[in-house]
Amino acid sequence: MIIAAYVVAIAMIFFSGLPAWLVGRRSDIGERLSAWCLMAGVLLGLAAVGGALVGGTAPELACDWALPGAHLLLRLDGLAVLFLLPAFLICGLGSLYGLGYFPHRRHPEAAGRLRLLYGILAASICLLPGCRNAVLFLIAWELMALASFLLILTEQDKEEARRAAFVYLTTTHVATLALYAFFILLAGESGSFDFPERAALDAAIPMASAIFVLALLGFGLKAGIMPLHIWLPGAHAAAPSHVSALMSGVVIKMGIYGLVRMASFFVAIPPWWGWTMLGLGVVSGVMGVAFAIAQHDIKRLLAYHSVENIGIILIGLGLALLGRSFGQPALVVLGLAGALLHVVNHGLFKSLLFLSAGAVINATGTRQLDSYGGLLRSMPVTGLCFLGGAVAICGLPPLNGFVSEWLIYLSLLHSQAAGAPLGLALAVMAGPGLAMIGALAVACFVKVVGVTFLGEPRKPWAQPISEAPASMTVAMAVILGCCLLIGVVPVAIVPLLGRALADWGAVPVAADFPGALAPVGWISAGAFLLLALVGALAYWQRQRQVSNERPSTWGCGYRFPSARMQYTATACAEMLTGLFSWGLWTEIKGEHPFGFFPALARLADHTPDVVLDRLLHPACRGLSRLAFALRSFLQHGVLGVYLLYVALTLFFLLFLSLHA
Repeated sequence: MIIAAYVVAIAMIFFSGLPAWLVGRRSDIGERLSAWCLMAGVLLGLAAVGGALVGGTAPELACDWALPGAHLLLRLDGLAVLFLLPAFLICGLGSLYGLGYFPHRRHPEAAGRLRLLYGILAASICLLPGCRNAVLFLIAWELMALASFLLILTEQDKEEARRAAFVYLTTTHVATLALYAFFILLAGESGSFDFPERAALDAAIPMASAIFVLALLGFGLKAGIMPLHIWLPGAHAAAPSHVSALMSGVVIKMGIYGLVRMASFFVAIPPWWGWTMLGLGVVSGVMGVAFAIAQHDIKRLLAYHSVENIGIILIGLGLALLGRSFGQPALVVLGLAGALLHVVNHGLFKSLLFLSAGAVINATGTRQLDSYGGLLRSMPVTGLCFLGGAVAICGLPPLNGFVSEWLIYLSLLHSQAAGAPLGLALAVMAGPGLAMIGALAVACFVKVVGVTFLGEPRKPWAQPISEAPASMTVAMAVILGCCLLIGVVPVAIVPLLGRALADWGAVPVAADFPGALAPVGWISAGAFLLLALVGALAYWQRQRQVSNERPSTWGCGYRFPSARMQYTATACAEMLTGLFSWGLWTEIKGEHPFGFFPALARLADHTPDVVLDRLLHPACRGLSRLAFALRSFLQHGVLGVYLLYVALTLFFLLFLSLHA
């Protein structure tokens, strides 16, 4: 019954976009029917996931399939359920948000197409964690990739969207090729294209290292691990905001799901697997937030924060693998629990930030931070939601980001437990990196919140700025409530984590899990105390306020500042971007003002992506020039020369065959 409800929910979501697509440009009734159909599928899917969570055994569907190597095998174990809960929730709320953000009346040509593709993407995302056969998994994976590509191309008249979409398409198919090889090698060791049971394979087998590297490449490209993140900033910036929320909050987590599931297949994991994960996590976290600080496009900034948070997840996963390698079950529990909880948390607060940013973009018509200012007065709900997402992503109490990062900190400290070998004790060196990530995230979001919502407007708007429509604010408010719930009552999600860890396997989790997470209750007490303190301070401030006039709070101390007196995004980030100039390679154009009475001066900076714009694009241009030069040298249009090439090739092949 549970698995049947899950399959029906996937089907409802998959076909939910048909009414909007069929009605097309004629009416907005179709998009409303599509939204409610998708929401109904989401509610049914959440009910199925809830039933799988409370049930004793994982529901399973197994059917024969005529496709070679394929087996229609679906199973909702604890690990799949943990990834499905935020997936269903964010898909449904994103559909509701789209009614106000991308309505039919403003986009008659593209709205129906977007609804159709959004349903296909949501269905493929919600299908992936339940797949337990490689062929079925790859079909869902490719469906997710193609739907994402077409959704990035929603505004296909813009060059930015076309460029981002084709970079994504190239990258995702490189990942798919790596996954083909990964599943072929895995099937060679397990004897079937069905996923192996947990701890069924020994990591000492000859192909284990190749399997790990291919999985890291294939799933890491989707997750956006640095330096495999090249598609992510452009795609998140070019897509509609509720699609960006879905891609950042859920799609990239499918890469993390693949890595976590792959690791569950093996026992006796070599330490270098964990060290590789840990190292990539620190690099992704630190450099991701450094690139975010340097951005002035609000969506590119949030996209780089996805790279940062994927790094935090990898730190926890790397610690869990090191715990497996060195026989430290409690370290496995804390590291993996922190990583999996951060998967859920990041899906929530990053979706909240993208939806809030979309409301700002929808109201102002621009993504540039330096065009904003003073928006809190006209968009108080959006400002509150964005602030909540910012507090959560910075890992500050009492919101959910603090809980998962706290578990990862505990796992780092636990690596110093009595009797821990020297190799494991060195893992604590990742602690300063995690602390730096948090500090830089706070600095970045102080800039974003200050420049966007505080102070005074920096330019006159063509039309008055107003709050987002109810469909958008309701979606944001629900996600903010979920962030607050996990932050204040983290014990509510402990059973979900326990089930996921137990199904991940190979360690006595049942004995270590409750004791390792026993201090979680103190987070609730601290969160309630903090909320009470903030409420008391707010009440006291309101009581002592003499006048209703609200002075500027981001104006360099001036009572009535002009736009030129306020901090800009560049000024806020200048010191920190200078510290990371060795890795950012920021381009600065213009000149600084000079003298006591300087003339008008303009200064602009741009931070391109180092891997994509500084390395890959120049390399591809060089190869293209070399190929054209080689073609002009070899292709003369003379038939005799071409016959000579054929003869030389035949002689070369004959020589090889004679000496084989």
